[in-house]
Amino acid sequence: MNIRSAVTVSLVPEARGGPFVFWDDLQSACAKASALRYHAVEIFPPGPEAVDDKTVRHLLDRYHLDLAAVGTGAGWVKHKLHLCMPNSVDRKKAIAFVKSIIDVAGAFKAPAIIGSMQGRHGPMNADMSKETATGYLIDALNELGVYAQEQHGTMLIYEPLNRYETNLCNTVESGVAMLTKLSVKNVVLLADLFHANIEEVSVADAIKQGGAHIGHVHFVDSNRRPAGCGHIDYVPIVAALKSINYTGYASAEAFPYPDSDQAAKLTMDAYLKYFG
Repeated sequence: MNIRSAVTVSLVPEARGGPFVFWDDLQSACAKASALRYHAVEIFPPGPEAVDDKTVRHLLDRYHLDLAAVGTGAGWVKHKLHLCMPNSVDRKKAIAFVKSIIDVAGAFKAPAIIGSMQGRHGPMNADMSKETATGYLIDALNELGVYAQEQHGTMLIYEPLNRYETNLCNTVESGVAMLTKLSVKNVVLLADLFHANIEEVSVADAIKQGGAHIGHVHFVDSNRRPAGCGHIDYVPIVAALKSINYTGYASAEAFPYPDSDQAAKLTMDAYLKYFG
């Protein structure tokens, strides 16, 4: 089993206070990740203009890191766009934003992640029915999956979120059901252990059920603190990942608790304990 380590870096001021280990300074984050022997970084930019290809490539080469993935969350947090918006013009803007992030990630053969930009149905979205919202999301994932494949030969990562963040897909099972409705085959699931801890009866069983559909893992604890700072039992989860032959990243999307440096070290300690 070759599961590699990654750590998150947010460059989005509007997301401050969110679950990202490092903040604002990509060079500093890369230097610290390299010192702790992480394999990769996962970047959350405010937009494509914040990730200069030459600069990022220089930093990754200098610190011997890969780019695990690039998040699209700023599309919602900063620009208030999501893929189920009632207005078709706004939906097109959301899709265009995701495509711009796919291009950023694709330059490094890395995938983009769709989490908070998936949207929702109901009173918080013009009383849209679940059927309509799901239809919009399926259409968007199909278009974006095709774009990622044709333009860059990459996957697209879709993340089920807990019930407090979306009411579309909350579990691995519902995520798999969504994927089976797509016409494209390069969209995979992100198994975020924080969300799974809230929604799944058994996180390990959910991972086994997800099987080959799982393409990325957020390695974090039950309270969104670094792995080892909550009550998740990682032994059966790691066994489940091994059973499905998962070879992607275990990426730390966690609060900088008690601070960024210690959060990165605590995660690496846990990574070496369970995956090393």
